[in-house]
Amino acid sequence: MDERRLGVVSGLGAYALWGLFPLYFPLLEPAGGVEIVAHRVLWSLLFIAVLLTVVRRWSHVRAAVADRRTLLVLGGAAVLICGNWLVFVYGVNSGHVVETSLGYFINPLVSVLLGVVVFSERLRPMQWAAVVIAAIAVVVLAVDYGRPPWIALSLALTFGLYGLMKKLVVVEAAPGLFVETALVAVPAAVVLGVLHAHGSGTFGNAGAGHAFLLASSGIATAIPLLLFAAAARRIPLSTVGLLQYLTPSMQLLIGVFVYREPMPPVRLAGFAIVWLALAVFTVDSLRHARSGSRRAVAEVVPAGL
Repeated sequence: MDERRLGVVSGLGAYALWGLFPLYFPLLEPAGGVEIVAHRVLWSLLFIAVLLTVVRRWSHVRAAVADRRTLLVLGGAAVLICGNWLVFVYGVNSGHVVETSLGYFINPLVSVLLGVVVFSERLRPMQWAAVVIAAIAVVVLAVDYGRPPWIALSLALTFGLYGLMKKLVVVEAAPGLFVETALVAVPAAVVLGVLHAHGSGTFGNAGAGHAFLLASSGIATAIPLLLFAAAARRIPLSTVGLLQYLTPSMQLLIGVFVYREPMPPVRLAGFAIVWLALAVFTVDSLRHARSGSRRAVAEVVPAGL
């Protein structure tokens, strides 16, 4: 299998696994959201530690820890991703799968806005149009829900900020994830200790199958991230950008057809406006990527050939 095809397969695997999460996290009940996130942190730490030992990448971890700036940035990233996990688990287990899918549909546009605010990037006209259309969609959905879609907005903002943090440092996926989870492992262990001290912890008290599922959250967390890293190294970002819509599309379908969440006409109209914004954004991104490729070829190929 050539590198590009391997990259596409890896990307599809990552986004498909993330898309199936709404089917996975309800299996972890009766554990609550905080307990699930705490287990996810600790079991991810263990799984990544084993993986780093196998692939001999501990030197990358030591390099990240030795750099104070990298450590601070990864600490911020750890807090953001834990917040994202907590909101996602709450959304899925409280019957708001459709709204969680909205968060990951609008995430690319939030990332674009963060680029403007943080890096002073200039948006092209079609990018501004996509952002304005998405803002209209949020207003429409707020009218439908009777409140701002805070679950979706929280997911988009925390994941967008998490991506921004990761952009500020150069660390491979596995070592970076290990440092992030290590930084929040002590609070996670304290949370589990308090829960079990009060008799509300479920690990070991809800059967062996439930304990196994909680332990599997480490693998469920790490595998998609590693597949994503493999994809990002092998295929253009424009292709990664197109593949990412697989996750919220699967989540939306699961919410509507598996969990039978309502999709009234106004809500459907709001999602249609979001899809229009994404279509404008994607077309502009692809056109810009092609023009960039043509300019690169023109610079490399000698005149007259």
